[in-house]
Parts: sequence; C-alpha cells; structure tokens
Amino acid sequence: MERRKAFNAFQMAGEFGPYDELPMLPASIDPQIHLSRNDRPQPFFLICERDTTIAQLSGEAVIEFKDSSVIRHTVVPGDWVYVPAGTPHRIIPRTESIEVRYKAREPGLEGVSFHCEKCGAKLLREEWDTAVELPQEGYLRSCQSFNDNEQRRVCAGCGAKADPIDLSAFRWGEIARTLRADYGKES
Repeated sequence: MERRKAFNAFQMAGEFGPYDELPMLPASIDPQIHLSRNDRPQPFFLICERDTTIAQLSGEAVIEFKDSSVIRHTVVPGDWVYVPAGTPHRIIPRTESIEVRYKAREPGLEGVSFHCEKCGAKLLREEWDTAVELPQEGYLRSCQSFNDNEQRRVCAGCGAKADPIDLSAFRWGEIARTLRADYGKES
C-alpha cells in the first residue's frame, strides 16, 4: 500500500476492514495515523505503551475502557478521545464507523486483553514489542491463542465461557505481510 502525506480517509475507507489499523502516512512521520472501517465490536481491549488519540470520522461508536476512572465514551463524527498510555480500551460501533488512531511512529509495547462479557473479569492478556512484532501480527496471534485454548475462554470468576472469535473478517495477516514487504521502500 502506498503511504502518502495527504489522503482522503472517506474515499480510502471503502478498501479497509475492521480494526485494520493501517498506517497511512510515510513511515518517517510522527505521530502516525492509522485508519480502520469498523462494523463490529473490537474482539479485545487494546493496550498501548504510549498515549493515543482516536478521532471518529463517521458513524457512531462507544469506546469502552478497563482499569480507568472513565468507563466509556459515546462518539459521533468530529469527536476525539484521548487514551492514556497503558489503558485497555476497545471500540464498539453502533453503526459502521471510520476511525483514525494517532499513535507514535515507534509505539513500543502493545498488547490486548480479553474480558468476560458477563462479569468483566480478565480472561487473557498478551503483549509484544512492536519493533519485533507488528500490531496486526500481535492481534492475529493473540486471537488465535484465545481461540485455540478453551480453558482461556472460561471465566474463573463467574464460569461463563466466551465463544471463539470469528477471524474471517479481519485482514491482519494480509496487512502484516504488506507492511513487511514495504519496509525499506519508504522514508
């Protein structure tokens, strides 16, 4: 994918899928803008080592938080939400939505956590260094790990069992391969 200094997010969003988090600007630009077109709940809470900001471009969504004094923000076009470093959060679209996430060019550690939908208890947390493993690789690996071990999907607190995540709509493997192939081509 060609990165540009300027782009029309609304025109390009038609090519994007849920939680693609595809970097849009040339690799040297800091902060980096990541684009997604979301039509389903994010299957995990994202945790970023550095602060991020989410801008809602279209649609309506709820951004949920864990381990924070803020529980949720409902967002509509034009809203911006600051996410402090280390705060687990996820996007739940109420309608198909386009979001951009502003992240550091070198985001450091990232991770995901899966929580019980019934009582909110943490089921699994996985982390990685984005200098070694791309975010999309980490998302895919973590979701596969969650799916592959039935015991990880059973809540120790209330006994509820989470369903496996349907990964068919997520293009994380394809995106990671494209990003890896593009390394060294951009400055």
